[in-house]
Amino acid sequence: QVQLVESGGGLVQPGGSLRLSCAASGFSFDSYSIAWFRQAPGKEREVVSCISSSDGDTYYADSVKGRFTISRDNAKNTMYLQMTSLKQEDTAVYYCAVDQMKYYCSTQPWYEYWGQGTQVIVSS
Repeated sequence: QVQLVESGGGLVQPGGSLRLSCAASGFSFDSYSIAWFRQAPGKEREVVSCISSSDGDTYYADSVKGRFTISRDNAKNTMYLQMTSLKQEDTAVYYCAVDQMKYYCSTQPWYEYWGQGTQVIVSS
């Protein structure tokens, strides 16, 4: 019964902050690489950030670098995306994903398990 349950989405003003959470269950979370993707209306799904299970490989999209931070708490089987200085362009449905990769994380949507998505709207 593998599950990834996302929370933390909502409406926020430009320049504001938001923290997304993704709670994992049903598998060995600490052996999986994690990633956050997003999909805006009319756009293709794109990677936001990812980190390997060993924490040795990380990636941030240029559009979010310096504003977003990916993290994980293996003791809680939870991953997070801290978003600051939000822009209207960040409006999208955000998805968490995991895959059994130890030494690297993929920027492509080839992950084994996915969350249901959470809506983030940045608007004044």
